[in-house]
Formats: sequence, C-alpha cells, structure tokens
Amino acid sequence: MDSFDDAWEVICSYCKTKITDVAYNTWISRIKPLKLDFESNTAFLIVPNDFHRQTLTRCYIPLLDEAFEAVFDNKFVISFKIPEEISEQSNAPKIEEKSNDANYEYTFDTFIVGSSNKFAHAACLAVATNPSHAYNPLFLYGNSGLGKTHLLYAIGNEIKKNDPSKVICYIKGDDFTNELIESLRLAKMSEFRHKYRQADILLVDDVQFIGGKESTQEEFFHTFNALKDANKQIVLTSDRPPKEIKTLDDRLRSRFEQDLIADIQPPDIETRIAIVKRKAELLDIDLSNDVCEYIASKIKSNIRQLEGTVKKLKAKSLLSKEKTNISTVQEVIADILNNDTPPEVTVERIIDEVARTFGVSAEEIRSQKNRSANLSKARHIAIYLTRELTTLPMVSIGEEFGDRHYTTIIYTLKKVQQMMDKDRKIKELVDDTIKNIRDR
Repeated sequence: MDSFDDAWEVICSYCKTKITDVAYNTWISRIKPLKLDFESNTAFLIVPNDFHRQTLTRCYIPLLDEAFEAVFDNKFVISFKIPEEISEQSNAPKIEEKSNDANYEYTFDTFIVGSSNKFAHAACLAVATNPSHAYNPLFLYGNSGLGKTHLLYAIGNEIKKNDPSKVICYIKGDDFTNELIESLRLAKMSEFRHKYRQADILLVDDVQFIGGKESTQEEFFHTFNALKDANKQIVLTSDRPPKEIKTLDDRLRSRFEQDLIADIQPPDIETRIAIVKRKAELLDIDLSNDVCEYIASKIKSNIRQLEGTVKKLKAKSLLSKEKTNISTVQEVIADILNNDTPPEVTVERIIDEVARTFGVSAEEIRSQKNRSANLSKARHIAIYLTRELTTLPMVSIGEEFGDRHYTTIIYTLKKVQQMMDKDRKIKELVDDTIKNIRDR
C-alpha cells in the first residue's frame, strides 16, 4: 500500500471532523493523493477540474494546511493538479488506476476474531459461503467503529471471489434516501428501482438512517420484498437492533427481525492487540510488543481508533525515519482521541438531517414561503432541535429560519413539546433524529 495513500486517509479523517458532511463530500472527498515531495516540501494532489481547484484554493487551504501539519508535524506547500496537466508532464509520476474495489482490505482474512465478535463473524461467513440459504436477512448491530462495515464488505468480497457474476450492491442508509430524492426529482424512478432490485446481494450500512423517512421506507419495503421473493441475499447493519429504531415502520421492523440478528461488542485486550499487530503488518510498519500493548491498553472501545493510530504512526515514520517508541505513540493517541471527539452540532447539520427525514430541502425549511403541513412540521422540529442541541439564543434561531421573530420561535418550541407529549410517534421521531445528528 502506498504510504502517501495511508497518510491521506488520516488527513481526510481529520478534515471530516472539521466541516459538514456536505462540504466534505463535495470538495475534500474528491481529492486524490498524487505525490509527496520531501525535498521541496510539496504535497501534490489531483482534483477533478479547474473550478474545483479554484474553490479549494479559495476556501479550504487553511483546513488542509492544518490537517497536513497534524499528521506530519510539518508544513507542506499544497499543489493541486488536474488530470490534463498530469498527462502533459512527461516526468510526472505514473498514476495507476485503482481497482474498483477500494475496500480490498475488508476481507475475512483481515478481520480479527475474538470473543466479542465471533458469533457475528461466523454468521457473516455462513452468508458469504452460502448466500440466500444461510440467514436472510442478516442484521448486524453494534456501536460505531467495531467492524460492522468490515464484515459487510467482507461478505461482498468473498461472494464476488467465489462467483464474479454476482451483482453486489452496497449502499449506506442515508445515501439510499438521497438517491431516492434525486430520482424523484429527475423522474428516474424506474432506473432507481432497477439498480437495487436486480442485485443478487444487497448490503445496507447504517440502515437506521431510513427510520422516520416515509417515502424512503415505502421504497425500501418494496425493494426488500422484491429481493426476498427472488431469493436474493440481504445484509443490514445498524448502531442498534431493529426494536430500538423507534421511527422504523412496523412492517420493516418485522422483516428485519425475520431471521438472524447478531451483535458486535467492544473487543477485549487480546483482540485489540491482535488488531494493532495485523494493521501494522498491512502497513509494513515495525511495532514492538510493548508499543502494541500500550496502544491496546489506551484505546478500548473503537477498532477504527486502533487502526487510525497505526496509520498515523506510519505517516509520522515517513518523516522521522526512526523506530516508533512509546513517546511517539502517546502523542498520536492524544491526537486521535481529540480528533475523534464529535464535532459541535451546527444548525446546518440539524436542518440537513430533518430535511432528509421529511423529504424536503434545507432551503425550504429555512424559507418563509412554503407552508404545507409536511414542511411546517419539518421546520418546527428543526427549530426545536436547534434550541435543544445548540447554544443559540432565540433571536439567532429566528434569523436562521427566515428571520422569524423570537416570539415565533418561543411559540414553535411550545407547540413541538405539546406534539411530543400527545403523540408518541412524534417523540420517537425527534429522539431518533437527535441520535442520527449526533452519530454523524
């Protein structure tokens, strides 16, 4: 694995904690690492086009500077290149096309099995070995960073290895919603349905994000039934079991519970040490037993943090050329834990999540114009959540929602509270939305 690629993953993770999902997905996620030149202290990055380069230069250089310095403890000049410029440079480094399977590490061979996950691992292996005949659907749940996504991809990779003709479709719950909205807007629902219903294997990550979204759940219900009736394999992951996704339709909940539900718990110390050692092997970095045990003793409940620590140690070793010691590890762990702190909840995040839930746009929620019942409910709940999850005063909240007077905000808060007191489903919708906002 190329070392700059490893470092770039850590840089992207850092950036993701500092900006909104929309900003990250639009601008940062589309950057590709090209070359790190230590002689000139320059980081060369590939961007899709000149407009993208101009926007990054104008708005995101300070963030990228901060991220590079956090990873390398050193400042780099950032140079953006577009594909045409690279092809014109005869001495430019060759760019190899990456495999479509960007998740080649996510196999059963690279998954460390311990007492906390052996049941889930066995269930996934059974599905991968005998799809549609072992457990269908298979529902995995557990906290973030414990390996659900790894197992999901491992299933897909194993099936594809055994039978390349299989059509495997992976999607995240909120991306399913976003694709549905876009397909409705462009009148392309037939293409949308064909994409998912022709799959042999449907892998859905973070399915909890479809909860509360009526149109999404309706479409997913029919997709689920079509695949199940055709004896196609379905695997779902969530941060909680179906019964605890309060805003999930009863008919979907019953289908998710039809076959096997398997949980993943935080790994024990032995498993954590094994994970650190395995990641070090994959990244070709030499870590002593003492260092591996130290990392495992400090990071106890999140595999992603364990692997992130090893990745950052690899990045630091590019510069220092020295053997990693406990002192270096202490610095890296402090950075990892600080960066993993959930970013402050913003009004933008709240409105985006409420908009997805109600199938409206963020602009409509902020606007004074449209007063349909569905949009009014979405706007009222967004205002309520803004008051609950941020420290903004009433006047500022009013300004965020179309310059409404603070007395209107007070009235709205009382109205939502009354709705929650009278209607259990509204209360569950608000609670689930809060959880989704905090989990992003």
